[in-house]
Parts: sequence; C-alpha cells; structure tokens
Amino acid sequence: MRKVKAAEIMALVADLSTELAKMQQLEAQMQRVQTELDADPARADLLYENFALKLHNFYTGCERIFQLISTELNGGVPSGSDWHRRLLDRMKVEREDRPAVISAAMALKLQNYLGFRHVVRSLYGYELDPQRIAELVRAYPAVCGQFEGEIQAFMTWLRELSTSLDV
Repeated sequence: MRKVKAAEIMALVADLSTELAKMQQLEAQMQRVQTELDADPARADLLYENFALKLHNFYTGCERIFQLISTELNGGVPSGSDWHRRLLDRMKVEREDRPAVISAAMALKLQNYLGFRHVVRSLYGYELDPQRIAELVRAYPAVCGQFEGEIQAFMTWLRELSTSLDV
C-alpha cells in the first residue's frame, strides 16, 4: 500500500459510502421496474432493456468502488485490454497491506455481471437474451446485498486503519 494519511483513508470511506448510496438507489429502481413488469407483462421487451441497463450500471458501480480502492491504496488500476477482469481479480486477493476487498465467491458472482455488461455494450437492446437478463435480475438482490456487506466490512477495516495511523 502506498503511504496514506488517516484523512485520505476517511475520504476514501466517504467516497465508498457515496457509491453504496447510489447503488441503493439503483436497487430501488430495479424494484420499480419489476413492479411494472409484474403489472404489465406485455411490455416485457422494453422492461428487459431497462433491466439490462440497470444491471450494466450495477457492475459499473462495483467497478467504480474497486477503482477508488485500487487508486487510493494500491497506486492505480491495472492496464491493458483485460484491465476490467484483472481489477476484479485483484479485489479478491489479500495483499500484504490490506485484506481482500471481496470474497472469492463474490468475485465469481460478479464475473457474470462483468460479462453481461460487455454484452450490453456490444449489442442492440432488442438482441439481448431475455432469459439471461431474468437470471441476473433474480440473482441481483442477493448479489447486491452480499456485495454491500463485504464493502461495508472493508470500510470497517479502513476506519480501523485510519485510527491506527493517527497514533
């Protein structure tokens, strides 16, 4: 870990809290889309495109958190064409200067959302597989909840670290 001050650690905690709050807003939006789908299944094609964008945004939010952590604690994000996957992989690994940010099980679940985000960016909305979207939407509440819990645990570690730096 690069040398950081307690104030920098607490600024990172604040940034992570902001990102988690945005992800909670996204979760509320996902629930609203599900309510609309339940009320009007005839609009499924449009609503599945909406879900696809929100799933894209979910992983983008996860990645934004990883980028903040990597930049502030580890000096930057990986480079190269596969930097997205490598960043995710780095977050599941304990380093000499910090614990793993997420569990290996969480990283495996997030790989599905990373892959899907790539698909969303590469296809027209009407070309997306509704069944795949439905599977990811079904898993989303548990994945999102677990992700938030693991990031909250990492933030606890950061707070403890900032206290030890003040000594």
